[in-house]
Amino acid sequence: MDNLDNMPELALEWFRAGRGAVLATVVETWSMAPRAAGSQMVVDGAGMALGSVSGGCIEAAVVLEAGEALQTGRAKLVSYAVSDSEAMAAGLACGGAIKVLVEPVVWDGQLADLVEARAAGLAVALVTGLESFEQRLVVPGQDAAVDLRLRSDRSGVEDGRFIAVHNPPLRLIVVGAVHIAQAMMSMARICGYAPVLIDPRTAFGAATRFPGEAIVEEWPDVALAALAPDARTAVVTLTHDAALDDPAIGYALRSPAFYVGSLGSKGTHAKRVARFLAQGFSEAEIARIRAPVGLDIGAKTPAEIALSVMAEITDVLRKS
Repeated sequence: MDNLDNMPELALEWFRAGRGAVLATVVETWSMAPRAAGSQMVVDGAGMALGSVSGGCIEAAVVLEAGEALQTGRAKLVSYAVSDSEAMAAGLACGGAIKVLVEPVVWDGQLADLVEARAAGLAVALVTGLESFEQRLVVPGQDAAVDLRLRSDRSGVEDGRFIAVHNPPLRLIVVGAVHIAQAMMSMARICGYAPVLIDPRTAFGAATRFPGEAIVEEWPDVALAALAPDARTAVVTLTHDAALDDPAIGYALRSPAFYVGSLGSKGTHAKRVARFLAQGFSEAEIARIRAPVGLDIGAKTPAEIALSVMAEITDVLRKS
């Protein structure tokens, strides 16, 4: 269970097992600090620690602070300056400054609610007052500052509060087991997405062509209905076949998916627009389709086209 993304779950598990648990969270960084705000480690009563707040420079000091916090039962905010020599000793390029929130788990109610929200795939933020250390869970629509942080995927300090972002995983749904998809699936995973490939044509979506990938052989709209795209999902169609692409696009356009893209020329897309208008889709709905798909980087090869698509998906995710 040593996954840097599951520190809240680990803290809850250790607390309930009677081991004691302290969550240490990077709140602010300056200069070239190696770990971003929101990075966490968990320490138990015996000093066992998993996760990372600095890449190795200050972990030992944080473990000591965690032991004291367990004894007092009180949270604290501690600051560290990491010198260039200390950073080099930890295998890092240069130093910086880090502020860490050290919180002993004294009851499991709020932490359990956070873990439950994460398990349900909900977007939520844990907001902590940096003087009172009072905490509350905030969902989208309740706080403008929180909404901005959730959209940008960036934890940080706002008006004396630390906003810890807990977004559901990013997903990429690719329709069409073509050469571009082979490159895109691996690129998506590197970019932090959980990719799923849809193609009812079993010869195209064979495991030999996509080893280890999640492949759904249902018709695209049926598959999308089961996958239920959310606001953290991008959908890309690559088949060049309207019989396969259109059902997927139609479903995606009326879902919360943040990105809908489709391969094809401007002429192909013009025909696509006409088909969707005839089906009763509004111009605003159709305008959501990114086509021709991908940023214009002069891509020629399947891998370059996949790169251009992932770049456009990133641009939409981060700038919307």
